[in-house]
Amino acid sequence: MERTYSLSLRSAQAWLLAGLFVVGNIALPQLCHLVPQGGLILLPIYFFTLIGAYKYGFGVGVVTAVLSPVINSLLFGMPAAAMLPIILIKSLLLAGAAALMASRTGRVTLLSLVAVVLGYQVVGSLAEWAITGSLVAAVQDFRLGLPGMALQVLGGYAVIKYLLKK
Repeated sequence: MERTYSLSLRSAQAWLLAGLFVVGNIALPQLCHLVPQGGLILLPIYFFTLIGAYKYGFGVGVVTAVLSPVINSLLFGMPAAAMLPIILIKSLLLAGAAALMASRTGRVTLLSLVAVVLGYQVVGSLAEWAITGSLVAAVQDFRLGLPGMALQVLGGYAVIKYLLKK
Protein backbone atom coordinates (compact mmCIF):
# COMPACT_ATOMS: atom_id res chain seq x y z
CA MET A 1 0.00 0.00 0.00
CA GLU A 2 1.39 3.38 -0.98
CA ARG A 3 1.16 5.97 1.77
CA THR A 4 2.89 8.84 3.40
CA TYR A 5 3.04 9.10 7.16
CA SER A 6 4.56 11.11 9.94
CA LEU A 7 7.24 9.47 12.05
CA SER A 8 7.59 10.61 15.62
CA LEU A 9 10.96 12.05 16.57
CA ARG A 10 10.78 9.70 19.54
CA SER A 11 11.59 6.84 17.17
CA ALA A 12 15.09 5.81 16.21
CA GLN A 13 13.85 5.25 12.65
CA ALA A 14 12.96 8.95 12.30
CA TRP A 15 16.44 10.04 13.42
CA LEU A 16 18.13 7.47 11.18
CA LEU A 17 16.15 8.61 8.16
CA ALA A 18 16.72 12.28 8.96
CA GLY A 19 20.44 11.54 9.27
CA LEU A 20 20.44 9.87 5.85
CA PHE A 21 18.61 12.82 4.32
CA VAL A 22 21.08 15.25 5.90
CA VAL A 23 23.96 13.24 4.39
CA GLY A 24 22.18 13.45 1.04
CA ASN A 25 21.77 17.20 1.46
CA ILE A 26 25.49 17.45 2.16
CA ALA A 27 26.66 15.25 -0.73
CA LEU A 28 24.32 16.57 -3.44
CA PRO A 29 25.34 20.22 -3.06
CA GLN A 30 29.01 19.21 -3.21
CA LEU A 31 28.35 17.52 -6.55
CA CYS A 32 26.30 20.44 -7.83
CA HIS A 33 28.99 22.95 -6.85
CA LEU A 34 31.30 21.28 -9.38
CA VAL A 35 29.19 23.07 -12.01
CA PRO A 36 29.64 26.87 -12.19
CA GLN A 37 26.79 28.42 -10.18
CA GLY A 38 25.47 24.89 -9.63
CA GLY A 39 24.13 25.70 -6.19
CA LEU A 40 22.23 28.75 -7.41
CA ILE A 41 20.84 26.94 -10.43
CA LEU A 42 20.08 23.48 -9.01
CA LEU A 43 19.08 24.43 -5.42
CA PRO A 44 20.38 21.09 -4.11
CA ILE A 45 20.19 21.90 -0.38
CA TYR A 46 16.40 21.48 -0.50
CA PHE A 47 16.14 18.16 -2.36
CA PHE A 48 16.22 15.67 0.50
CA THR A 49 14.29 17.99 2.80
CA LEU A 50 11.38 17.73 0.35
CA ILE A 51 11.61 13.95 0.23
CA GLY A 52 12.03 13.48 3.98
CA ALA A 53 9.17 15.78 4.92
CA TYR A 54 6.79 14.51 2.24
CA LYS A 55 7.30 10.82 2.91
CA TYR A 56 8.11 10.76 6.63
CA GLY A 57 6.51 13.91 8.04
CA PHE A 58 7.25 17.25 9.57
CA GLY A 59 9.67 16.06 12.26
CA VAL A 60 12.02 14.34 9.80
CA GLY A 61 11.64 17.32 7.48
CA VAL A 62 12.53 19.87 10.18
CA VAL A 63 15.60 17.96 11.35
CA THR A 64 16.77 17.69 7.74
CA ALA A 65 15.88 21.33 7.00
CA VAL A 66 17.87 22.69 9.93
CA LEU A 67 20.89 20.40 10.09
CA SER A 68 21.62 20.28 6.34
CA PRO A 69 22.43 23.96 5.73
CA VAL A 70 24.08 24.44 9.13
CA ILE A 71 26.43 21.46 8.69
CA ASN A 72 27.14 22.42 5.07
CA SER A 73 27.99 25.95 6.14
CA LEU A 74 30.23 24.79 8.97
CA LEU A 75 32.06 22.19 6.86
CA PHE A 76 32.25 23.89 3.46
CA GLY A 77 31.30 27.55 3.92
CA MET A 78 28.29 27.08 1.65
CA PRO A 79 25.81 28.44 2.16
CA ALA A 80 27.62 31.46 3.47
CA ALA A 81 26.82 32.21 7.12
CA ALA A 82 25.09 35.44 6.10
CA MET A 83 22.67 33.42 3.94
CA LEU A 84 21.85 30.84 6.62
CA PRO A 85 18.77 32.62 8.01
CA ILE A 86 17.17 32.82 4.57
CA ILE A 87 18.12 29.24 3.64
CA LEU A 88 16.76 28.03 6.99
CA ILE A 89 13.49 29.91 6.50
CA LYS A 90 13.04 28.42 3.03
CA SER A 91 14.04 24.95 4.25
CA LEU A 92 11.55 25.09 7.12
CA LEU A 93 8.83 26.40 4.82
CA LEU A 94 9.55 23.49 2.48
CA ALA A 95 9.39 20.96 5.32
CA GLY A 96 6.08 22.40 6.49
CA ALA A 97 4.53 22.63 3.03
CA ALA A 98 5.62 19.11 2.06
CA ALA A 99 4.45 17.51 5.30
CA LEU A 100 1.13 19.37 5.15
CA MET A 101 0.50 18.40 1.53
CA ALA A 102 1.34 14.77 2.22
CA SER A 103 -0.87 14.62 5.31
CA ARG A 104 -3.78 16.21 3.43
CA THR A 105 -3.53 14.07 0.29
CA GLY A 106 -1.85 10.90 1.55
CA ARG A 107 -0.21 10.45 -1.84
CA VAL A 108 2.24 12.13 -4.17
CA THR A 109 1.45 13.72 -7.52
CA LEU A 110 3.45 15.99 -9.76
CA LEU A 111 0.85 18.72 -9.20
CA SER A 112 1.16 18.41 -5.41
CA LEU A 113 4.94 18.76 -5.64
CA VAL A 114 4.63 21.76 -7.97
CA ALA A 115 2.33 23.37 -5.38
CA VAL A 116 4.78 22.59 -2.54
CA VAL A 117 7.83 23.91 -4.40
CA LEU A 118 6.12 27.06 -5.67
CA GLY A 119 4.56 27.64 -2.26
CA TYR A 120 7.78 27.55 -0.28
CA GLN A 121 9.63 29.55 -2.94
CA VAL A 122 7.02 32.33 -3.11
CA VAL A 123 6.67 32.68 0.66
CA GLY A 124 10.43 32.25 1.13
CA SER A 125 11.14 34.92 -1.47
CA LEU A 126 8.78 37.32 0.30
CA ALA A 127 10.61 36.62 3.58
CA GLU A 128 13.96 37.15 1.87
CA TRP A 129 12.76 40.45 0.43
CA ALA A 130 11.59 41.54 3.90
CA ILE A 131 14.93 40.57 5.45
CA THR A 132 17.29 41.90 2.77
CA GLY A 133 15.20 44.72 1.33
CA SER A 134 16.34 43.52 -2.11
CA LEU A 135 13.72 42.32 -4.57
CA VAL A 136 16.50 41.24 -6.93
CA ALA A 137 18.01 38.95 -4.29
CA ALA A 138 14.56 37.69 -3.31
CA VAL A 139 13.65 36.54 -6.81
CA GLN A 140 17.05 35.01 -7.58
CA ASP A 141 15.69 31.47 -7.23
CA PHE A 142 13.07 32.30 -9.86
CA ARG A 143 15.66 33.92 -12.14
CA LEU A 144 18.33 31.22 -11.85
CA GLY A 145 16.83 28.30 -9.97
CA LEU A 146 14.05 27.09 -12.27
CA PRO A 147 16.11 24.01 -13.22
CA GLY A 148 16.52 23.27 -9.51
CA MET A 149 12.81 23.65 -8.89
CA ALA A 150 12.13 21.27 -11.79
CA LEU A 151 14.66 18.84 -10.31
CA GLN A 152 12.90 19.04 -6.95
CA VAL A 153 9.52 18.30 -8.54
CA LEU A 154 10.56 15.58 -11.00
CA GLY A 155 13.38 14.01 -8.99
CA GLY A 156 11.42 14.31 -5.76
CA TYR A 157 8.42 12.66 -7.40
CA ALA A 158 10.53 9.74 -8.64
CA VAL A 159 12.25 9.18 -5.29
CA ILE A 160 9.07 9.52 -3.22
CA LYS A 161 7.18 7.14 -5.54
CA TYR A 162 10.06 4.66 -5.15
CA LEU A 163 9.98 5.00 -1.35
CA LEU A 164 6.20 4.61 -1.30
CA LYS A 165 6.55 1.20 -2.94
CA LYS A 166 8.99 -0.03 -0.28
